[in-house]
Amino acid sequence: MEKFKSFLIRKKKPVIFSVLGIAVFIICNALISSGTLGRQGAGLLVPICINIMLAVSLNLIVGFLGELSLGHAGFMSVGAYAGCLFTIHFDLPVYIEFPLALIIGGLVAAIFGVIIGLPALRLNGDYLAIVTLAFGEIIRSIINSLEFTGGAGGLKGINKFSNFSVAYIAAMLTIIVIVNLVHSRHGRAITAIRDNIISAEAMGINVVFYKLISFVMAAFFAGAAGVLYGHHLAILKPGTFDFNKSIEILVIVVLGGMGNITGSIIAAIIITILPEVLRDLSDYRMLIYSIALIVMMLSSSSPKLAELRSKIKGRLRPSTGKEVA
Repeated sequence: MEKFKSFLIRKKKPVIFSVLGIAVFIICNALISSGTLGRQGAGLLVPICINIMLAVSLNLIVGFLGELSLGHAGFMSVGAYAGCLFTIHFDLPVYIEFPLALIIGGLVAAIFGVIIGLPALRLNGDYLAIVTLAFGEIIRSIINSLEFTGGAGGLKGINKFSNFSVAYIAAMLTIIVIVNLVHSRHGRAITAIRDNIISAEAMGINVVFYKLISFVMAAFFAGAAGVLYGHHLAILKPGTFDFNKSIEILVIVVLGGMGNITGSIIAAIIITILPEVLRDLSDYRMLIYSIALIVMMLSSSSPKLAELRSKIKGRLRPSTGKEVA
């Protein structure tokens, strides 16, 4: 009986999340249509979805794999330029052209993920962080010097294809794919590498292979997010994808909790909205923003809050009917 209850709870979770996702989509569209959100509020919805894609994908590397990557903005830039150049030079119907651009941007970023990942993922810790950071800066310098990318002046003539519906669907697909990967056999191998790489190797887990899977998957969704970003602003500049952008994405992951998909989503929403909320306080905006980040970090690492989260998880977790002596 207890096993049957546990099975029902596991089956209910995807249904609950699906209903919640559809409800959020309907509510946001209703607020946009009625004008309740306003122009500024509606304009934040697409950046929120983009940051969710970036944070959830980076969480796969930093949170579940346990490796530090500082080149996520590099993958985002590669995908953004690839997808936007495709839509500029090919005249196809929007419903064909834009999905193809998202796929192309993701695939190009994934290819770069393989190129960088094969040699770099044999490294660990700070060494991997330095290599990925160098990759991001090299990509930015190359884009800055090429003529067909617009150079330092930026790539112009991009159509504004990105809207809330497309960005929301892309963000939901990112979450679904990452969550399913994490809860699969491959995901258990990835978390085993994070917990103890020596034990994982001893158990026969191909460490480099699973590291590469995580790296390529994260790069793919970062590239797709870059395509959405380019078609939202209608211009791409190399300076946007600098070291600070990678740090911003990493901050979202750390604030939400490494290995916590729900936390990454909430943190992405807060970090996107917070600078706009503080825009009126132009003189003190960055000071308040920094203090807010420090407070959020301290509260997220609080033992009392961690104990509260474990109690909530314990209540939600189905009972096995067994007591531990």
